[in-house]
Amino acid sequence: MTSVAQVLNSKPDQAVHTITAGDSVFNAIRLMAEKRIGALVVTDGDAIVGIVTERDYARKIVLMDRSSKTTAVRDIMTPHVRFVQPDQTTYDCMALMTERRMRHLPVMANGRLVGMVSIGDLVKEIIAEQQFTISQLEHYITGGTGT
Repeated sequence: MTSVAQVLNSKPDQAVHTITAGDSVFNAIRLMAEKRIGALVVTDGDAIVGIVTERDYARKIVLMDRSSKTTAVRDIMTPHVRFVQPDQTTYDCMALMTERRMRHLPVMANGRLVGMVSIGDLVKEIIAEQQFTISQLEHYITGGTGT
């Protein structure tokens, strides 16, 4: 079973992008677009105070006809952030994401933010695991003859 640490190591861009709670939603969306990501961890100094996602933007800015340039991230972020540890498995993450209807999970190690995994990262890894298992089973069944 693949660990969160292995998923993070397989990502081409392992940077974790953050934004401050007082910054504008417009700046948050612009940063997400530039980095081609769907969520940012919200910080206040060294403290993590929330997470802001494209879903927050759609539901709390667009649908409520608010201005992204004048609304602070703190006004739309999700303040209660669920985290995972690097040694947890992809299945642990999928279970949490499914149960809580989330698409992004920050990864914490020793009280420090070390990464972010998305549902897409996990699905990609689980498919790769399943393909490997199928290949190994086919090899076993055919006796390694490749037929």
